[in-house]
Amino acid sequence: MDGAPSIDGAASVDGAASVDGGASPEAEAPAEVSAEDRIATLEAQIADLEKAKQDNWDRVLRATADLENFRRRSRRDVDDARADARTKVLREMLPVIDNLERAVAHAESSDDEAGAVSVIEGVKLVLRQFGQALERCEVRPVEADGKPFDPTLHEAISQQETDEHPPGSVTQVLQKGYTIGSRLLRPALVVVAKAPAPPPVDDSADPPDADADADAEAEAEAEAGAGAAAPEA
Repeated sequence: MDGAPSIDGAASVDGAASVDGGASPEAEAPAEVSAEDRIATLEAQIADLEKAKQDNWDRVLRATADLENFRRRSRRDVDDARADARTKVLREMLPVIDNLERAVAHAESSDDEAGAVSVIEGVKLVLRQFGQALERCEVRPVEADGKPFDPTLHEAISQQETDEHPPGSVTQVLQKGYTIGSRLLRPALVVVAKAPAPPPVDDSADPPDADADADAEAEAEAEAGAGAAAPEA
C-alpha cells in the first residue's frame, strides 16, 4: 500500500503531460499574410531597387562627365604646352628674319650693282627658307599694309595725316607681325592714317570797312547827279 503510486500523483503527471504537449493547433500555426500586404511589401522593395538603380546611374553619368572633362583639360593643357614651347623658340627666330629683311633693303639701295645683286639673291633665298620653315610651324605674317587698324593684330607707333589712305587704316608697316595658328605671336608695328587738320582761319585780314563802302556809294551818287545836270548847263 505504501509503495503504490498515488492516483493523485499520476493524475498530476498526466496533467503535466497534457500541459506540456497539448498545445492547441491554433497557437502553433503562423498568422497568414494578406495578399495586399505582400503586394505592398514587394512594391516597397521595387521602389528601393529603382531608387538604388537611379542613384547608381547618376553616379555613372557624373563619373563619365568628369572623365570627359578631364580628357578635354588634358588635351588643352598639352596643346598649350606645345604652343608655348614653339613660341619660345620662334620668338628667337624672328629677329633673324628682321635682320635679313633689313639687309635686303640695304643691298637694294646700294650703288654696287654686282655685289648688291648677289647679296639680294642670297638673302632672299634664306628668307624663303625661313618662311617655309615658319609655315610648317603654322607661323604666318599678319596682313597689315593698307588694312584697317586692328588692335588685336596691330600696334600703332604713330599717326600720319594723309589724304591717300582712309582714316584709321595702316599707311606703313615698321615691323611685321606674326600669328601661330589662331594665336598672336607678335603684333605688327604700324603707322595709322588720320584725316588732315582743316586749314586755320586767317584772323589777321581786316574786315570790310562799312564806312568806306558808304563813302564810295555817296561819291558814285554825286558823280551820277553831276553827269545828269551837265546837259542842262
